[in-house]
Parts: sequence; C-alpha cells; structure tokens
Amino acid sequence: MASPPSPRQLKSPVQFAELSVDLSAVIMAATPEEPRVLTVHFEPQRLDSLPSGPLQSQHRTLEVGLRTWVAEQTQLTLGYVEQLYTFGDRDRAEAHDLRAGHTLSIAYLALVREARPAGMAHAAWRNWYSYLPWEDWRDGQPKALTVIKPALKAWAKAGGKSLHSLREERIELTFGFESGDWTDERVLERYELLYEAGLVPEALRDIQPPPVSPKGWPALGQPMALDHRRILATAIGRLRGKIKYRPVIFELMPASFTLLELQKTVEALSGVRLHKQNFRRLVEMQGLVEETGEVATETGGRPARLVRFRREVLVERPAPGVRLSRLR
Repeated sequence: MASPPSPRQLKSPVQFAELSVDLSAVIMAATPEEPRVLTVHFEPQRLDSLPSGPLQSQHRTLEVGLRTWVAEQTQLTLGYVEQLYTFGDRDRAEAHDLRAGHTLSIAYLALVREARPAGMAHAAWRNWYSYLPWEDWRDGQPKALTVIKPALKAWAKAGGKSLHSLREERIELTFGFESGDWTDERVLERYELLYEAGLVPEALRDIQPPPVSPKGWPALGQPMALDHRRILATAIGRLRGKIKYRPVIFELMPASFTLLELQKTVEALSGVRLHKQNFRRLVEMQGLVEETGEVATETGGRPARLVRFRREVLVERPAPGVRLSRLR
C-alpha cells in the first residue's frame, strides 16, 4: 500500500497561496443631473480605481480599515456606509499569477454630499454612466445598445444548439430587447453578461480573442482597474433598489432643495425619467418632506418652494422609500 504523500510533496504554489483582504469603497454623490462616483489613480497611465487598500493588523474592524484608506487617499470623512458584497474571483488580478493567490475584496457603499477630494492619490468625481453608459435611459435608448444588441445576439448564436436558447433567455431577462421590459436594478446582471460575452475590455484577461472588435469598446464605457466596474455595477443596483424602500436618497441631497431637484436626482440615479405629477403626489403622500418656508429664486422661472427631509418618517413607517413611476 502506497504511503501518503509528505507535506513537502504536496507543496505547490496553488495550495499554499496566500489569501489577502482588500477593502474597496464605492463612494457616491449626485447632482440633479449627474450621478457620481469617486475614483482615484496613483499613476497617470493607470485606469480609474475605487478608493481601496489592504486590511492591516492595526485596523480594529473592516469598516475602520475602509475609512482609514478613504481618508488617506481622498481626505473625505465618510458618513453613511454599508457593506456591499465580497468579491473573490481570481480574475480580479490584472495578470494571472497563481503564486499570488486569491485576493478577497470586501466592498462598501458610501453616500455623501459631494465635496472636493484631495489626498495622496489623484481623486476625482466621475459620472458613473461614463463606465456603464447602457444604464442611462433618461434621453431614450442609450447609444451603447446599438453595439450591444447585435453583439449579444451573435454571441448567443455562437454557442451552438446547446447554448443558443439559454443565452437568448438570459439576454432577454437582463436587457429586455424584445419585451421592452427594462429593470433598472439588474445592473450587475447586465455587466456580468457583457463580461461573459467578451464585450468589455476587462474580459480580455480571460477571453482570447475577444468576440467584439476593440473599435466598438468606446460605446461600451470606460474600463476600470481590476474588477472595479463589477463592484460599481453592484453598488448601483443596490442603490437603485434601496431608494424604493428606504429614504437613502436624502443622504445625497442638500439640507434644503426643491421637489424638482429631488425628482431629477432620483432620475439621475435610476437612469429613467419619472412622471412629474405622480412623483410629487407620492412624496407628499409619504410625508417624506416638509416646507422650510423659503423659496428658490434661481430656478429661471416662478420661485419654487424649498423643502427638507422629514426625519420623523423613519419611525412612522417601516419602508418610506421613493417608488418610481416611470414616464413612458
């Protein structure tokens, strides 16, 4: 009977690879016209990244470590923070090196009122639709879909009989090309499908040759470092869902604002236009805001009443969110 292998015989780069933990922050702000995410890059030639850094022994908790890295890289002090997801795919590395092992990336979602960032890294606010342009339907069907639709259909056919119908079902579920049923929260599912089909530059790490010519990539958004576009897509989907049942939208609003500014901010985040009268009726029925007694005179027309968030609503009902009545 053969003797069991010794530890020396078992030793391999894969089995003994180290596991590291990275903390990433999706820091979001918004104006009435533009949803923004805070990005950093340490060298001019590198892709945009989310503020991040490794968990270190001096960090008492994961959240303390995250806040430390954000403050160091952007000089922002975070307020509202919630854990988003843990990412552990090997393809988060820029180049495969099995000896380096897996890196777990624990992502957090943070909402702030926009402030000018500064710090060790170059930090800047970016419109998140520059990374995911197919998610913005406010002015009609996004131009990116004119590239995405035929490319996905070609990918579905390339799967042969065994995969064709399955891929077609996934495409319809996530993009709704035939039914016109666009679900704003399926941001991650859409990005993952584009990644699997090799339609985003990040997929080049695993898919050779890419199914789509690089000439089509500009329409498919600006790539990000590592798996940060995947993390961003996850955060957008989470936020879009959450604003419907929790008043997190007010974490992004100034102390006082007009109802039109509130509506446009919700539209910027959700990527769709809303029915004005229905939106205002909902906000009033939910008791989400109260008048300040002041008006905004710089609206360009009749002065608009200023309102503020009613914090009492947090104890009055369990799910005081903003339901979306889409303008069709």
